[in-house]
Amino acid sequence: MSYPTRRMEDDTAVPSSALYRAVWRWHFYAGLLVLPFMILLATTGGLYLFKDEINGLIYRHDLTVAPADSAPLAAGELIEKATAAVPGTAVRYVPPVGPASSVEVGVATPDRGTISVYVDPYRGTVLGTVADASKLMFVIKKIHSLEYFGWLTNRIIEIVAGWALVLVITGFYLWWPRNRLAGVWTMRLKPGKRVLWRDLHAVSGAYVGLLIFFLAFTGLPWSGFWGAKINQFVDANGFGYPPEYWQSVPKSPLPMGHEMHQVNWSLESAPMPESTDMGMAPIGIDKALAIFDRLGVTKGYSVDLPSGPEGVYSASVFPDRVAQERVVHLDQYTGKPLFDGGFAALGVGAKAIEWGISVHQGQEYGRFNQFLMLAGCLAIVLMSASALVMWWKRRPQGSLGAPRPPANYRVAKGVLAIAVAIGVILPLVGASLLVMLAIDWLLPARLRERLA
Repeated sequence: MSYPTRRMEDDTAVPSSALYRAVWRWHFYAGLLVLPFMILLATTGGLYLFKDEINGLIYRHDLTVAPADSAPLAAGELIEKATAAVPGTAVRYVPPVGPASSVEVGVATPDRGTISVYVDPYRGTVLGTVADASKLMFVIKKIHSLEYFGWLTNRIIEIVAGWALVLVITGFYLWWPRNRLAGVWTMRLKPGKRVLWRDLHAVSGAYVGLLIFFLAFTGLPWSGFWGAKINQFVDANGFGYPPEYWQSVPKSPLPMGHEMHQVNWSLESAPMPESTDMGMAPIGIDKALAIFDRLGVTKGYSVDLPSGPEGVYSASVFPDRVAQERVVHLDQYTGKPLFDGGFAALGVGAKAIEWGISVHQGQEYGRFNQFLMLAGCLAIVLMSASALVMWWKRRPQGSLGAPRPPANYRVAKGVLAIAVAIGVILPLVGASLLVMLAIDWLLPARLRERLA
């Protein structure tokens, strides 16, 4: 969050000076490495906070209809209208939320992926089609996680999120007042001076550092390595759904996260229930919808249609309030609920993570939540920009301008202890830290001088 305004030349005499220099050096390198990714995460995350508003604006012609006095057409008939317009297999049905809402039918095609077909529920006319993979919020979400570029880049984002935690911790240490007030809570407004950029970086960090820490930490459950391990830990130790939910239910070897269009974090690795084919005719989508409504599933839910003889009707809804999350699976032949899970049934660990995810996405507390998270995103961009300017202004010609390493590394044991703790909790961050430590340790003294 801040850098000292002058260099400390004798770090062997005062242990705290060496510790300060070690922390400053790692804050500098960590910031330099993750800064572009932090800007990417903040920009895409800030946009995703307003996904409902943006979708409503971009796709308003597809999402809204003129209400009619007549009753809506049957869901089965609307699905037929959709598959007539876009040949393929219907895999998803989203009932209208209100009288002025369209119906969405997801149609899997042989060569175009899944296409969302929007249908007027009263007239049966197709309003428009959009490929799921080309929806703006889908694209932004994939860029946010770098999933477009494979598992390796997704792991990089996980490392970046972990290093963001390191940046906040080291930033607070560097910012700590130490018998001075200028540049701590208020800025020294000296245009063109490096101290202005230093104060912009440090003071902003002082006010929003904990918010940035929260954003980084609550984003980690989505990560491909750490998030998956935490998910397994939560399930295995009784912090998720109770195991009796699946004891008497036929199960698929594939998890819900693989089989469903949308599912909450707690159920990503949970087994997908299966229907039992007893020679009966399937109940059909209209009866399934009636059962979901009778069970009181909150409006706005999406239904994944059975994918085969053992498939199920799966309703999932994720409103702004996490307490209203719910996933229900029905046997496609009997209509019997095989699984009915909501927030209340979760263990304390899964509840905490689901709540954190909801707040992270700006959903839990309405507009206040949205704009608070947006403030965190804007602060990340502001602090990244000020860090770049500050570094550029202090960088000597022909040098990276990195803070000099302490002459006595033995006094920086506290930094090492914190690093080890972070490495144990976040293994990928720990591995990247070891690589950086090795490089820094093995660099020839002459090259170190050139970088400094």
